[in-house]
Amino acid sequence: MFQGATQLNLDSKGRLAIPARYRDMLLAHCAGQLVLTADADGCLLVYPQPEWQPIRDKLMKLSAFDPRIRALQRFLVGHAEDAVMDAAGRVLVSPTLRTFAVLDKRAMLVGQGNKFELWDEARWQAQNEKMTGFTADNLPPELEGFTL
Repeated sequence: MFQGATQLNLDSKGRLAIPARYRDMLLAHCAGQLVLTADADGCLLVYPQPEWQPIRDKLMKLSAFDPRIRALQRFLVGHAEDAVMDAAGRVLVSPTLRTFAVLDKRAMLVGQGNKFELWDEARWQAQNEKMTGFTADNLPPELEGFTL
């Protein structure tokens, strides 16, 4: 399970160094084989390949006759790119995905259980500001009674 937020820098070639605390786990779980795709919130999703495959397969089995499903397939699968960690634990983020997520230099890698989110640092800070505005009376109904 991936958790925590780490500030990282993309190098001039668009490579991102995966933090050491995740490298061994990723090498053991997926031999460094990752899938990066776009997320509707403006970040990138970074999946170990074995975690992505069932999502992709389930999504592609849905009927493309429904325009909403077709749009989701086009968005998630259409942006999906395979990436491999190199010997130094770096992953190349393509120019297309960097442009989508407005990734330039400073980024945040955020653990989300079975995947990561990759954010532009300024966008991540804005996302956090939105979260601090939640109050008990504007939480989703699924969180009713939820305590920490």
